[in-house]
Amino acid sequence: MIDTHCHVHFRAYKEDMDEVIKRSLQKGVRMITVGTQSTTSKNGVEIAEKYDGVYTTIGLHPNHTCEQHFEDELEEIKTRCEEFDIDYYRDLAKHPKVVAIGECGLDYYRIPAEVDRDALIAKQKREVRKQFDLADELNLPVVIHCRDAHADQVAILKEYLDAGRMKRRGVVHCFTGTLEEAKAYHAIGFLTSFTGIITFPPRKSDGPISPLQQVVRDCPLEMMMIETDAPYLTPVPHRGERNEPWMVEFVAAKIAELKGITVGEVDRVTTANAEKLFGIK
Repeated sequence: MIDTHCHVHFRAYKEDMDEVIKRSLQKGVRMITVGTQSTTSKNGVEIAEKYDGVYTTIGLHPNHTCEQHFEDELEEIKTRCEEFDIDYYRDLAKHPKVVAIGECGLDYYRIPAEVDRDALIAKQKREVRKQFDLADELNLPVVIHCRDAHADQVAILKEYLDAGRMKRRGVVHCFTGTLEEAKAYHAIGFLTSFTGIITFPPRKSDGPISPLQQVVRDCPLEMMMIETDAPYLTPVPHRGERNEPWMVEFVAAKIAELKGITVGEVDRVTTANAEKLFGIK
């Protein structure tokens, strides 16, 4: 399998990163470790260079377009304000283990109350366009982070595609939207990727499966990839533990269950999708 989106070079693994990577590779799971700003992008390249079966992406996450402070599953997160330096990232992209630009995109969910919302959204749009420009220039796919902003995200993507740009397309990682939103991405050639969130039990009001599980059930496997987003979003049955790339097997198993197919079929198709999108073998 390929864990198409993780962060094994983040500080959650500072004590045992090499062991975590080796453990997943030994279980047959390759991985793409994803950059979120200038430092993590550079570090991701350095880690990918060390290991066969580890690749990386470089980009500026929308949460890093302003300073903010919030609690995540595992840690207290403080982000610094950055702008996308196209020359800096172009230089990083020369490394053959860089397989995409991102994660980048629009996030209207996590905007600090004290920040001018309209101004920050405008900045997010400027910064994501810079990254799309570089992806187009270098003929690389993009890894999209989008939260509560799918209509605007699709509109910007269409703007580029209608101009004949970004031919490699990309993926919307950790997809949690509706089936209609997934179809909007699929219609323009973008994949949707799912995390351990799909293994979380539904609420009583949801019925037998959650709304996101319904999306997984109804999305074509040919437009899907699998990921952990490790160290975050640990799947059942390991909730409460730090996530690791090899745990992507539980995401694959849940997709198989929801679709009534074998895990082997999920593995085969999602791996082929990842190899084709990112140009890896």
